[in-house]
Amino acid sequence: MSKNEFLKDFMILNQKMNGKPIVYLDNGATTQKPSEVVKNICGYYGGCNANPHRGAYELSVRATDIYESAREKVAKFINAKNSREIIFTKNATESLNLISYSYGLGNVNAGDEIVLTIAEHHSNLVVWQQVAKARGAILKYIYLDDDGNLNESDIENKITDRTKIVAVTQVSNVLGLINDVKKISERAHSVGAIIVVDGSQSVPHMKVDVQSINADFFVFSGHKMLAPMGIGVLYGKENLLEEMPPFLTGGDMIEYVEEQSTTFAELPSKFEAGTQNVGGAAGLGAAIDYIEKIGFDKIESIEKNLTTYAIEKLKKLPYIDLYGCNSTRDNKTGIITFNVKEVHPHDVATILDLEGVAIRAGHHCAQPLHKFLKVNATCRASFYFYNSTEDVDRLIEALSKVRKVLKIDS
Repeated sequence: MSKNEFLKDFMILNQKMNGKPIVYLDNGATTQKPSEVVKNICGYYGGCNANPHRGAYELSVRATDIYESAREKVAKFINAKNSREIIFTKNATESLNLISYSYGLGNVNAGDEIVLTIAEHHSNLVVWQQVAKARGAILKYIYLDDDGNLNESDIENKITDRTKIVAVTQVSNVLGLINDVKKISERAHSVGAIIVVDGSQSVPHMKVDVQSINADFFVFSGHKMLAPMGIGVLYGKENLLEEMPPFLTGGDMIEYVEEQSTTFAELPSKFEAGTQNVGGAAGLGAAIDYIEKIGFDKIESIEKNLTTYAIEKLKKLPYIDLYGCNSTRDNKTGIITFNVKEVHPHDVATILDLEGVAIRAGHHCAQPLHKFLKVNATCRASFYFYNSTEDVDRLIEALSKVRKVLKIDS
């Protein structure tokens, strides 16, 4: 597909921002939604809106079919063994909270160790701080080498016989580097630990096989992969999910309720209390269809070319500091993090906004990583397959104006 073929599917990208054509480079935060996804969401609410699993009438049956069909698509998309291993949540954050409460609190004891990487998003860090505090466990961190990749010695030495949980992002949301989660999984399992993988920044951009990497738990958010906000996924190995207590209780997750006792429904219903986001599931299913129609080979090729082009352009600007762009491995995704010398990232983002260019500025929900990098905040440009070299050129042109606007350069 060409750039024009993609743009016709994304109405918002054909609008203007501050009077200029939009250059949307904040895909790491959320992606735009193609018309096919919007159509499916509207089709559900306009054509068969009803509560799934609860009614014998046709609308409810159709709603149930849409909801469960989306679950089947997700299972196939990440190669889960079966759809019982797919739990719908509202986002990756809720998925990680579910794991920490239902698995972490019941399986971590005083003196046990939980191992994280310093590159974790707060969602995959704060939850484990809470578990460690509640259970008297010890938090340990895998740090980074100079090129931004995880330190191999730390992986080997920090994961010990006392480790119960290893939590790691597959792709850093700041540095855009792919971690070898399969290797980390092997190390975790060799000492009897389980591994929790945050796939929020990987699932939209590369083919993921949860069985191949042998993840015990794997989470991601729909809104980062063309689906609407409010729908997320938790994959868990069936034997682990079977043993875990429910995270939330109430309607639709029960088998029988008596005055003094309750028995819970089978997977996956046990973890899906209350009325679910069926419209979101419909959108997620449509997003998967759209991504598979394009194909990950195409998506990865586009993003790799854009990233290489952008890094080459940025390295020519003497006032730009880059982070995570010097890896000697072929593991760089479409996330480029940088700073403009002598300019706060929020000022950079504001000036770029006036030029119609949307980027992220701040700590990107990764304060420990920024402290490790010895910076308070950064700018982040993140690509998806609907971006182009013209978008990169607009970014470079806008950056060339930043220091002049602030009268640092004449």
